[in-house]
Amino acid sequence: MRRFTFAPDRLAGGRVTFDRAETHHLARVLRLGPGDTVLASSGDGFDHTVRLETIGETATGVVIATRTRAAESALSITLVQGIPKGDTMESIVRATTELGVARIVPAITERTVVRLDPSRWRERARRWQRVAKEATKQCGRAVVPEIEVPRPLVECLAACGDATPGELSLCVWEGATVRLGGVLDRAAGVTRACVLVGPEGGLSVAEVEAARARAFVVASLGPRILRAETAGPTVLSILQFRLGDVS
Repeated sequence: MRRFTFAPDRLAGGRVTFDRAETHHLARVLRLGPGDTVLASSGDGFDHTVRLETIGETATGVVIATRTRAAESALSITLVQGIPKGDTMESIVRATTELGVARIVPAITERTVVRLDPSRWRERARRWQRVAKEATKQCGRAVVPEIEVPRPLVECLAACGDATPGELSLCVWEGATVRLGGVLDRAAGVTRACVLVGPEGGLSVAEVEAARARAFVVASLGPRILRAETAGPTVLSILQFRLGDVS
């Protein structure tokens, strides 16, 4: 059955109103119409079987069944990602969404090449949110990860907060002497993780020390330096394998 998504506030009285993008996909691309049945996720952990009723600028349908989607990891991961150049962020959003990331916080770091005014950053965040939405549909998740508006790294670190029992704050840095494997050997019982990854060129020493001051554990992935688009998904894969639902 074809999968679609909608925001929770578009469900009222047992009826769903799809947005224009989803309406275009189901009506123009797939040529579905009234009476057809689709599977639609509301982005908050529920799947709904919806029978389409009307097709216009926005399609509508009636919910005929609802179930909880058990596709979320017990490990909730926030990725603080230094913004890379070009379209690389889209690849990171897509891959980490498939790997179960709960939230992505794009960070403007010392070595972030792209510099935009606030309104342009909001446009980028909306585009990345659309990428996350499409990746959610493709991989069968029922929860769309939140993509925040980019902000300076110091604000992102404050948003993560200091690590509490059951939470791991991790800064991945090629200059670290501690290996990630050793950190995870001591991470039993962790259910929440905040992971900081730099852009091209990595994080500066001052940024690493700022993370360390917020109780981030600074760790290395090993002898090879990974690209910006590789590091985040690699760390998430390892965390999900050791502490989450990848097995």
